[in-house]
Amino acid sequence: MSHSAAVSQASAAFSVSSGNERSLKRSIFKQNNSISFNSKSWASSLALSQRTTSLREAKRCTNTTICMSVQQTSSSKVAVTPLELEDPKEPPLNLYKPKSSYTAKIVSVERAVGPNAPGETCHIVIDHDGNLPYWEGQSYGVIPPGENPKKPGAPHNVRLYSIASTRYGDFFDGKTASLCVRRAVYYDPETGKEDPSKNGVCSNFLCDSKPGDKIQITGPSGKVMLLPENDPNATHIMIATGTGVAPYRGYLRRMFMENVPNKFTGLAWLFLGVANTDSLLYDDEFTKYLKDHPENFRFDKALSREGEKNKRGGKMYVQDKIEEYSDEIFKLLDNGAHIYFCGLKGMMPGIQDTLKRVAEERGESWELKLTQLRKNKQWHVEVY
Repeated sequence: MSHSAAVSQASAAFSVSSGNERSLKRSIFKQNNSISFNSKSWASSLALSQRTTSLREAKRCTNTTICMSVQQTSSSKVAVTPLELEDPKEPPLNLYKPKSSYTAKIVSVERAVGPNAPGETCHIVIDHDGNLPYWEGQSYGVIPPGENPKKPGAPHNVRLYSIASTRYGDFFDGKTASLCVRRAVYYDPETGKEDPSKNGVCSNFLCDSKPGDKIQITGPSGKVMLLPENDPNATHIMIATGTGVAPYRGYLRRMFMENVPNKFTGLAWLFLGVANTDSLLYDDEFTKYLKDHPENFRFDKALSREGEKNKRGGKMYVQDKIEEYSDEIFKLLDNGAHIYFCGLKGMMPGIQDTLKRVAEERGESWELKLTQLRKNKQWHVEVY
């Protein structure tokens, strides 16, 4: 998800081949029990003995990323390494900064939307070789190549993107990160034609990248969207528009796909608003969680361009879905549930208005309730 391009969001389900039975081989590490995220040198404490999940293997997977084939063909959880990534008590922050960014490599760029989705969204896997660890809910900064047009001779400004994978990455070996990027394209309002000079620099660079291309990364950054794991039985209500679903993919893979020490036993409830069915991101993954974990996962979609109407007869947006389940949501919040919002900042006024109206219908003050949610650290917002 880009925090810099204020464009309409759309994305779609991956088509996953269930016939790919090749098992994922993972890295084998010589382990050291002491790891700190406070310095880049922590990575040297894990001496790589053998890395059998190679970029060559990734490139041979032509349908989509290997992780989804594994997820599709097996209902058991996937082993992850190195488990030392669970040890630090604080998240890694700003290990690499704009003036000393990290040079990573592109593993794959996959179109993530169907033919009838407005616009293009890509799922991009980046190889950081274990040198740029992160936690679920954090962001990477990307510095696109070239000069800043407003500062000749200087590099472009950093663009932030929410990470769409767990700390173990799509190959479960702690060496990659994935981004979910909507290509920002500008159309002249008078001619209706694309004006490449005004297209989003970073999103187009990422979506046009090829395996092996170098990419300058900063970060990781962010604490507001970190997944609280002190209570494995907690409820997490996740609300997104378009590529705002990125951090939630990381949460849900950690909860339902990966064999990690923190076993999730609570409820994860995802609300996703997109234009149409072809715009649904990671739908195969989420649908499988519904099948495998019906007691722990709920998934509600708001498709604004497919004829579904809200109770007032208008188009169905994500705030309308929230209103449908408002009594249940408010009860869950009263019982300590966490609620997350991620996507275009334009989503928040409609959502806030809906929550305020529902609160008033319940005889509550939304302002007081919101203050309490923030005080209790139940309210998590990352919009752009």
